[in-house]
Amino acid sequence: MADFANYEPGAYAKEHIRITPTTLADGRDFFYLDDDPEYVSGKKTRELKDPRPLDYRFAPHLDADGNEVPYAAPQMRRDPLTGDWIPMATARMNRPITAGPGATAKGNPLAARKPGDPYQDGEVPDTDYNVVVFENRFPSMVRVPGEDDSVKFVNGNPLWEQKPAAGRCEVICFDPNENGLPADLPVTRLRTVVEAWAFRTAEISKMEGIEQIFPFENHGQEIGVSLAHPHGQVYCYPFIAPKMEKELQHTEAYHDKTGGNLLKDIMNAEIEAGERIVMRNHSWVAYVPAAARWPLEVHVAPVRDVLTLDQLDDQERWDLASMYSHLLKRGNAFFDKGDGKGMDLPYIAAWHQAPVRDPRRENYRLNLQFFSFRRAANKIKYLAGSESGMAAWVSDTTPELIAKRFHELGDVDIAD
Repeated sequence: MADFANYEPGAYAKEHIRITPTTLADGRDFFYLDDDPEYVSGKKTRELKDPRPLDYRFAPHLDADGNEVPYAAPQMRRDPLTGDWIPMATARMNRPITAGPGATAKGNPLAARKPGDPYQDGEVPDTDYNVVVFENRFPSMVRVPGEDDSVKFVNGNPLWEQKPAAGRCEVICFDPNENGLPADLPVTRLRTVVEAWAFRTAEISKMEGIEQIFPFENHGQEIGVSLAHPHGQVYCYPFIAPKMEKELQHTEAYHDKTGGNLLKDIMNAEIEAGERIVMRNHSWVAYVPAAARWPLEVHVAPVRDVLTLDQLDDQERWDLASMYSHLLKRGNAFFDKGDGKGMDLPYIAAWHQAPVRDPRRENYRLNLQFFSFRRAANKIKYLAGSESGMAAWVSDTTPELIAKRFHELGDVDIAD
């Protein structure tokens, strides 16, 4: 395995996962994470050369009139009413969309390369892989070398702060099967995905200007995914995202008042109540929060006090892979279409971990927030006036009913 500045593999990863770095044709970072024994041992090796004739990612380009213009880095502006930073990445308008009614391209940039296929703009140099991670070609945030990241003002007015959105966006492909579902992946493959989350958290946390690392997964056409391939992303913000900021305010105030950890006390209170616990194993507890917003919502928390994904030990990473597999399978069985087969659940899986530098990080705690917009087999919960206009949620069900349905789908105690 290659040596990295901050990531230190555990005993399992040292023996069973091989991470191989390379650089794509336009200069973006790319990593293979192999769990196939022949690649882990070095008996076989991956293709490292990207054959595409791509320009350097930050090179100047020609505009519609043939004039050379510099790379347009994503910018962000602060909303003076809320204090939120809003990244504005116009280059994303040109990204390929291959899923859903708005599809604009054929081919799959997340698939392994297919020699002889007319589509040769894929991101993976090899003809196969296990798990891969790479920088997004159309990022919402990116640090451009040499760019001044000082605050400027829109129209010269100090009301509107603007600066480069100097963060980082990465893609994690969970499996080479283009038509596969994350719920159908073996636990061993999900264990490699967990290692990818830990690997990127460790490495990115030392990068300049990164304040929060947010691994997440969008799944399903209704969620708005532009590529159906089983994959997730890692957004690395140069600020604290609004939801995390609010959570930090509450966890810090709770600590100041009680001396305790709010997230830990919530988990323990759910364990004591018992009614909303949907799964547990040696290292993790999954529960429907007592004030759940979504028609299907589950939070997953480690039993041990852990701040970030890279702090998980080997047992916790294995137990997480197992619980995530159970969660996805039961999510797909949650809504009954009448044939007893369930459905491919649209969902968002969002990792909330302690921010990188904010001193309030010590009173936070790692947790996964998993939720779906779907409220019935043929109905979606739309965020209309109250939710979108005032962020005032109205639930269509109760947390107890959500938990009851999960209890019908399997045992609370699952094998480690």
